[in-house]
Amino acid sequence: MTSDFDRGSHVEPLGGGQYRAQIPDGWQQGKGAFGGLILAALLRAIEHEEPEKERTLRALSGEICAPVLPGEASIRVELLRRGAAVSYFDARLLQRGEVQARVSAILGAARPFELRVPPRVAPDQRPWSALQVLPIGPPFGPVFAQHYEYRPAGALPLSGGNEATACGWLREKSARERFDAPSILGHLDAWWPAVYGVETVPRPCATVSFTAEIVTDLALLPSRQPLFHTGRVEALHAGYFLEVRELWSGPTLVALNQQTMAVLG
Repeated sequence: MTSDFDRGSHVEPLGGGQYRAQIPDGWQQGKGAFGGLILAALLRAIEHEEPEKERTLRALSGEICAPVLPGEASIRVELLRRGAAVSYFDARLLQRGEVQARVSAILGAARPFELRVPPRVAPDQRPWSALQVLPIGPPFGPVFAQHYEYRPAGALPLSGGNEATACGWLREKSARERFDAPSILGHLDAWWPAVYGVETVPRPCATVSFTAEIVTDLALLPSRQPLFHTGRVEALHAGYFLEVRELWSGPTLVALNQQTMAVLG
């Protein structure tokens, strides 16, 4: 483990698909812990259950059902099916005997062929060094944000712009040896909601559902290189909005994320 995020999302195997997690203080997002950290802990337990390490995360869906509080939590992992190249898992995190979060994950080995599909065109990325750091933390931001460095390249939060979008560079403040799938989940969840691009007053939002796909070989990413985040609101209805997020490493698309969020106030 090399970073604060890795230590915070560490899980201890107990055998029989059972794990113990110690949710750290200092990672809160409102009442509970940062969702990206909780999803990462669940994924770490799933990855530990998979005996073939060449089977890596291809897709994940999850929910934070209730605030996960600092302190001990238990994780239960169930193997749903293990095929010739793909494994399907379900994992649940419990506190006080109740399910607080869950994920389903698909781990698959690399296939021996590739389809010929034109690559995505990377978004315009202003140089990292040309952008200013935006300090985020209490009382104007969540506690967990102290662990990340943000350099916005688009509209600032609560600036009352014309588009519900967000973009900029993001990296963990503590160094890591390499990126892994759990750390990418943290990066996908760390940016503020894109709806803040058009808002002028803070409105608390909570993620109702979270899906992610890893679409590149993470071993090829430089460990200290920041990742470029883009987010946009696709639809808003009845107090819920759908946001699509992407992470880029230069011209390489790293991961895709879709979140349904509820506006709480």
